[in-house]
Amino acid sequence: MSRARARLPRRDGDRDPDRDLDRRGWLRGAPPPVWARLLPSVLLAAVCTAELISPVPLDVGFLLGAIPPLAVLAHGPVVTAVLGALAVVVLTVPVFRLDNPGSTDVLTVCFVAALSVLLSFVRSRRDAQLVTERAVAEVAQRAVVPPLPEEVGPVRCAGLYRAAQSGTLVGGDFFDVRAGPYGVRAVMGDVQGHGLSAVATVASLLGAFREAVLDQPDPEAVAARLDRRLAMDSAGEPHAELFATAVLLDFSADARVVRIVACGQAGPLLLRDGRTVELDVEPCTPLGLGLAEVTLPRVVSVPLRAGDRLFLASDGVTEARDALGVFYPLAERLPGLADPDPAALAERVWTDLVRYCPDVRDDVTMLVLAPHPWGGPDGGGYVSS
Repeated sequence: MSRARARLPRRDGDRDPDRDLDRRGWLRGAPPPVWARLLPSVLLAAVCTAELISPVPLDVGFLLGAIPPLAVLAHGPVVTAVLGALAVVVLTVPVFRLDNPGSTDVLTVCFVAALSVLLSFVRSRRDAQLVTERAVAEVAQRAVVPPLPEEVGPVRCAGLYRAAQSGTLVGGDFFDVRAGPYGVRAVMGDVQGHGLSAVATVASLLGAFREAVLDQPDPEAVAARLDRRLAMDSAGEPHAELFATAVLLDFSADARVVRIVACGQAGPLLLRDGRTVELDVEPCTPLGLGLAEVTLPRVVSVPLRAGDRLFLASDGVTEARDALGVFYPLAERLPGLADPDPAALAERVWTDLVRYCPDVRDDVTMLVLAPHPWGGPDGGGYVSS
């Protein structure tokens, strides 16, 4: 199973491309930093300045040969050619007194400059192709797991995802919130495996969930539909052992009650009146192992009050460890990180998690649901059915 790592979402799972680039780093696809762009020009200016102010000729012409290769790292072929030409000019113009370089030195710098222009052209074409391919991949992955809206019916929601596989927006974790004829339904789960290999299973499960929201009147029936979908997907593959864990939530029309089904995964935490309430949600069999053929899962009904927030987290959060091997104490820290805005709460937990465990290696998923009930007295406690 994937355990817990998608820049922080600006709103409900959407991402800030600029901060994503920062996370990838220069060598992983981000634009070159300012110092890399300025370095060839600064080196050229430094050589010229040193020669002009020195009372005697300096033997530093070899530094000019490094300018074109440095330009390749951050510039296209045009700028690389200009910097290479300037290096040759500085090397040959008498005013700079570069200790009378020979023809071999000049030819060497010319050759390095020409080769650098060619390499810059190849790199630029490849970078453009990678940008195109990444854009297509992001569109495809967003089609699988689109950003959540800020509000679905009477439920405000926010999702946060960090993929364990660098450069991906989708991995083994998933979430969705949908409105249907039977109310608002939400799901958060974790499929076997992680990274791009799990995307097909995630797409299959989310498709089944979105259909079941429209057809099935009860959350346990939705869980059975997802279980059947996974069982069918793995039926034609011997020893596939395809399974997933998930938590399903079914809000009543007035958002005063939520029914919860946990399939192989712990239920949500309830933030109420500045404290964390751990709901007695007993996980049943994971999806894909014949749930519908054995028994329907236990459903827990929880009355909701104004100001309640339901916080769901993948095991990438709860199983993250610090340097001493201590698990991240989510339930203890959650009240101190509380925020009325669901998106802000998710980002606060992520920031605190990274501070607690800087080397997060697994998929991290959080889903925050803030229903705003209307009508009737405030409820309290919870009952199981």
